[in-house]
Amino acid sequence: MKQPQNFTEGRIFGPLIRFALPVLFALFLQTMYGAVDLLVVGKFGGELSDVYVSAVSTGSQLMMTVTVVITGLAMGLTVYVGRKIGAGQKEEAGQIIGNGIFLFGVIAVILTVIMVFAASPLAGVMHAPSEAFDDTVKYIAICSAGAVFIVAYNLVGSIFRGIGDSKIPLLTVIIACVLNILGDLLLVAVFKLGAAGAAYATIFAQAISVLLSLFIIRRRELPFAFSLKDIRPKKEHIKEILFLGIPIALQDLLVSISFLVIIAIVNNLGLTESAGVGVAEKLCGFIMLVPSAYMQSMSAFVAQNIGAKKPERARKALLCGISSSFVVGIVIAYFTFFHGDILAGIFANGTEVIAAAAEYLKAYAIDCLLTSFLFCFIGYFNGCGSTKFVMLQGIVGAFCVRLPISWMMSKQVPVSLFHIGLATPASTTVQIIMCMAFFALSLRRQKQRGYD
Repeated sequence: MKQPQNFTEGRIFGPLIRFALPVLFALFLQTMYGAVDLLVVGKFGGELSDVYVSAVSTGSQLMMTVTVVITGLAMGLTVYVGRKIGAGQKEEAGQIIGNGIFLFGVIAVILTVIMVFAASPLAGVMHAPSEAFDDTVKYIAICSAGAVFIVAYNLVGSIFRGIGDSKIPLLTVIIACVLNILGDLLLVAVFKLGAAGAAYATIFAQAISVLLSLFIIRRRELPFAFSLKDIRPKKEHIKEILFLGIPIALQDLLVSISFLVIIAIVNNLGLTESAGVGVAEKLCGFIMLVPSAYMQSMSAFVAQNIGAKKPERARKALLCGISSSFVVGIVIAYFTFFHGDILAGIFANGTEVIAAAAEYLKAYAIDCLLTSFLFCFIGYFNGCGSTKFVMLQGIVGAFCVRLPISWMMSKQVPVSLFHIGLATPASTTVQIIMCMAFFALSLRRQKQRGYD
């Protein structure tokens, strides 16, 4: 394997983009990986397609909550390893990775037990429509049984992004996406297993992806010293991974919970609204791909430069990310706002469901402009190790803005999904203001210390 990419020297924009593109493609495939379940049950579910769409959208949103928590914790590993690589301490990076494998192995076991037994209560908390309740429970339970593969899948990606390699994570998601598409078509379109078939395909794809990825990794020379004896807990490494990762995971969890609450609110409005917002949320995963890719790439880029004591270079990377992300955001926002029905038609057949999804998407069209700023800021602060602030701004946005506004809008007569959706860009605006203020404060502190 080639040496890990060094972000501490030379040009900024080119290396940042080259690193972000595989991350973007991987996120696209990962989003497609989750969206395929919804697409197939919507197109091949027959008379029960709306039921299956509601079940898969609610169940997959719950599983996405689990995934973002794991990804948040894994970001602590990405930043920690990135710092060591930036400081030239590659041997210690191997020990940190071993501790990460141990930590996430324990988490996987605990998560599997809890989620499998909590499938029915979770469907109840989400107010899954009565017509789709049983299918929602099946989807959650089956996917939860494969939680160990969800954890391993995200762990591989976090390790290699930390060392500046975004191609291995791309490989794992390509494998998973292809297998999931084939599995969905076989189990849903051919064997008519509905939401349960989509869940089985998901677990199978992730399992095979992880196993093949590990096989490929073992046959390549790693750019850090690593052996099986490193997979044992060391207090200082576990503590630092959790110190960096828990605030990110907690803010991601609380933000995701706020979206789950919005879905629960919409589920109470009826099956059509539930299915429509479910379709819209899946599409939002694609809409937010570019800022999401920058957020992950920015964390690794900034972490290496902070480790190398080059904060000015890290700030320049932030400006490059925001400007280029915003240009793309303008195009995506236009198409989403004015042609959301075309996008929704990819996943649904019913005209009422498509109309509901398109109405909700208009609010996200506004948000995709704002996230060009917010997500780059979050990636920058994660890379700097300011994960507690990241947690704080996420909590404020979710629980002080997004939830109150969405709840109030749901009580208006007549109910407008567009108005409910406006809670999200309102939250993003408040979070951007907080990030700009914290950035200015951090810059002033650095200048006072003479650290530029």
